[in-house]
Amino acid sequence: MNDRERADRPVLQLAGVRREFDEGRIVALAGVSLSITRGETVAIVGRSGSGKSTLVNMLCGLDQPTTGAVRVNGQAVARRTEWTALRSRHFGIVFQQFHLLPTLSAVENVELALMPAVRDRAARRARSRELLEHLGLGHRLDLLPARLSGGERQRVALARALANSPDIIIADEPTGSLDRQSADNVLETLLDARAKVGSALVIVTHERAIALACDREITLVDGAISSDIRRARGEIAIAGAGA
Repeated sequence: MNDRERADRPVLQLAGVRREFDEGRIVALAGVSLSITRGETVAIVGRSGSGKSTLVNMLCGLDQPTTGAVRVNGQAVARRTEWTALRSRHFGIVFQQFHLLPTLSAVENVELALMPAVRDRAARRARSRELLEHLGLGHRLDLLPARLSGGERQRVALARALANSPDIIIADEPTGSLDRQSADNVLETLLDARAKVGSALVIVTHERAIALACDREITLVDGAISSDIRRARGEIAIAGAGA
């Protein structure tokens, strides 16, 4: 496989994914199909209740489809144990809730993400410090989450997600609790991390500025893809494009 073929190969695919709740009375996703390739920056937009959070959960295996398939690097993934291993090796995830361990300092929370892959403690600490300093938290390394502001906790969560230089970065409203300057810094860091390691970057957002910074924008309406805009190619594909 040459470099061009490798770049065009999907890292994430959803094929006819449907997610139902309450014995089928609630349809959160209605047969969504899409492909995301290495290096793409993709914004997921839509009104509250459109299915964005359910879609994110499908993309990283935190929920399973009622029908349809999810593939990572071309391989269908169904078992939760498979997803756990994949997330630790290939995914960096930033959610609206920070999910920091309250008894660990900022730098220790980031180090935790490196433990499966980096055995040397000094190397883990150096990498964690570097990320936090880049995000403007060099003076907050040793503080517990309770002593950090909401914006600072979000940046710690972002550093943790980027620690392993993941193939796939998924960020669910990563700037929702931040002021404008902090939000700009987080977006810049996400885009910079994507560029450095060639990650696929998927951002769920309500902010137009963030959506416009991505080279692709997928809009969900009632659990289905209503439009898929590829700005880099000047294309607009309707109803499930990208499959």
